[in-house]
Amino acid sequence: MPMPSSFPPLTGGRLVLATIALSLAVFMNVLDTTIANVSLTTIAGDLGVSASQGTWVITSFGVSNAIAVPLTGWLFTRLGQLRLFLASVLLFVLTSFLCGISANLEMLLLFRALQGLVAGPMIPLSQALLLQCYPKAKAGMAIALWSMTAVVGPAMGPILGGWLTDNVSWPWIFYINVPTGLIAAWVTFVILKGRESETRRLPIDKVGLALLVIWVGSVQILLDKGRELDWFNSSFILGLTVVAAVAFTFFLIWELTEAHPIVDLTLFKGRNFATGTLAITIGYAAFFGNIVLIPMWLQRTMGYTATWAGLVTAPVGILAVILSPFVGKGLSRFDPRWFATTAFLVFAACGFWRATFSPDVTAWDLAATHVLQGAAQSTFFISLTAVILSGLPPQRIPAASGLFNFARIMAGSFAASIWTTLWEDGATRHHAYLTESITPFSSETRQFMSFADRLHLTAQQSYALLDNELTHQSFILSATDLFWLSGMLFIGLIGLIWLSRPARHAVPGDAGGSH
Repeated sequence: MPMPSSFPPLTGGRLVLATIALSLAVFMNVLDTTIANVSLTTIAGDLGVSASQGTWVITSFGVSNAIAVPLTGWLFTRLGQLRLFLASVLLFVLTSFLCGISANLEMLLLFRALQGLVAGPMIPLSQALLLQCYPKAKAGMAIALWSMTAVVGPAMGPILGGWLTDNVSWPWIFYINVPTGLIAAWVTFVILKGRESETRRLPIDKVGLALLVIWVGSVQILLDKGRELDWFNSSFILGLTVVAAVAFTFFLIWELTEAHPIVDLTLFKGRNFATGTLAITIGYAAFFGNIVLIPMWLQRTMGYTATWAGLVTAPVGILAVILSPFVGKGLSRFDPRWFATTAFLVFAACGFWRATFSPDVTAWDLAATHVLQGAAQSTFFISLTAVILSGLPPQRIPAASGLFNFARIMAGSFAASIWTTLWEDGATRHHAYLTESITPFSSETRQFMSFADRLHLTAQQSYALLDNELTHQSFILSATDLFWLSGMLFIGLIGLIWLSRPARHAVPGDAGGSH
């Protein structure tokens, strides 16, 4: 059977248009991972739910997206790469429109889950289709160009989402996908028509799929509802924990013994795949947790509008766009582990820098950390993709790409819930610590009450104002705790990535490296 890579590379204008169309679809997909972040407060208010419930808009997309990604290998074998990619893009357009017209949280969560489900094959297939369009010697550059959109999308999401929310309305963060997706699908069809992979009728691993849905769904519901239900004091949470643990155990056993597994766990036998996937999973969890946390912190604690919260995070794309092509060229000459190490060091520096923030931190300081973070993003995804795929034959790349993207997306979705919970729990803890030092006789209290008296506030109003200030300080302290934790995680990942052994001058798709 001819493999997808058997098609001759494209040249000239066709290659340019194919790159743009495939990258545009990726941009639309990854944009939706962050575009709602700065709009969560507005969405929650309009739909009459709490801010913590608003984060379900992110996690519902992430969980269903993660579940769908491992199906890519089986689906493209049954339907063909190109047909599956086009169907994924068009269904993404439809579900985006349905998200925009949602009248309540239940409808929005349903359509966001469907949106994530149909988006699953889009990223791994766009990567495989793009590699098919380029000669093998330029595979590193192909991934670099592809990764630029994967980097710029999350950077543009907050500013575009903030502007649309403040100046139009939040449904437009979903409507924006309609023209983008239609253009990407049409150009891809015209340019790549006739380059379809051959299909085979393979049985679907129904048991493995069911177990995957059960354990991933149980863990996400546990994380989303845990704080609200007082964690393990709730029989519902305890039950979910048991279900998730049992389903996950049976999932591992089943997938390792099934002839046609829904996810090919044997890929983890390869050192490069195992260490690279673990590094990108933990790294993306810390990265995405902060992407969700920072806009919420700026709006709920620092008084920023959705637009300004997006503006201070937007500079992340500056260095990412500038450096990505150079990183792509460098991958063909240098060890990708050095690029990954650089990314982890820069991410850690950003975390430690943010851990020094105080209530009077300026927008320029906030933006500066995001400019620096762009340097890390330009190398993070590209270098780790090179490590993960090093040594794999072309026919295993779609399954491998699907599996490591599943782990990455799932980690990001889990991190959105974990970071939000840790932030709120940490704020409660810091508030308790701060109030211990507040007594009617302390000098700080007397000074504050004197200030309140000059404002002609009553004693009750004065203490309410004091409590509000303590709450404000508590959320800032809790956020800086998480920034510090993120920095430490990235430092720890440096040792992990050096356990891999990618082929010298490895690029994604190179079949000649160590396994």
